Amino acid sequence: MFLFFYICDVISIQNYFVNYFNLQIIMNKTELVNAIANEAKLTKVQAKAALEATLGAVADALAKGDKVALIGFGTFGVLEKGERQGINPATKQKITIAAKKVVKFKAGAELAAKVK
Repeated sequence: MFLFFYICDVISIQNYFVNYFNLQIIMNKTELVNAIANEAKLTKVQAKAALEATLGAVADALAKGDKVALIGFGTFGVLEKGERQGINPATKQKITIAAKKVVKFKAGAELAAKVK
């Protein structure tokens, strides 16, 4: 029983700091699995498997260079950044930053409207 009240106190203190300092709460993977399970009426195991499969499919498509468009949510894609010059802040010497690929995301209209 004490543990329950301790957890409630910790949560209320956390909420106080989040509101007082205008901090953002970040939803982690476990919380996302719980939300999926509740919304889709699945067990947590099923929801976790569905999320893992979805994320795996998106990652595989991006690794092949494909775009993933989820209508109403957004589009994931890969952007190729070219080689460029930079400065090492410690030594102030010019360095070459290698070319790389980065994942980009563009929010869809419905998601953008919901966030406003």
